[in-house]
Amino acid sequence: MKTTNTYVKYVEWLSAEDMHLTSKQWLSELSFLKDEQLFFEDLIRKYIFELIAPDQFKGTTKIVEELGKSRKKTDELIKLVEAHERGLEVMVDGVDQVIEEEVYKNEHRRLIIEVSEFLKGYRGLKETLFNTVKEIEKSEKKRIE
Repeated sequence: MKTTNTYVKYVEWLSAEDMHLTSKQWLSELSFLKDEQLFFEDLIRKYIFELIAPDQFKGTTKIVEELGKSRKKTDELIKLVEAHERGLEVMVDGVDQVIEEEVYKNEHRRLIIEVSEFLKGYRGLKETLFNTVKEIEKSEKKRIE
């Protein structure tokens, strides 16, 4: 018996209010990430001498590059979500614009995926950064003792 792969596409019906609330949540999270990224840059500056040590340098360079990319992507996503939020009018203007409304909903679905993937990757970067700093703290503590 031959089986065929089927792909079920689950599409939740999204109201204009749901999309508005989701967009506001994204903007809040992304704004917080911007502040958090500044904190991480300060943290890197604090431990710069330990981070540029020969045994840490390659990993540190990658973390710093990823943090820079993350900052750019955060700014890009904020602009996209703000533009998306301004476009919500097409959903609530009371005019039946089927094509424009479908385009808006598809854009919202695309943003759901893009923002979710970004946040998942960012959590990985944050974990790597904290683990690196934690190892430096441990080695500093051992050196002092």
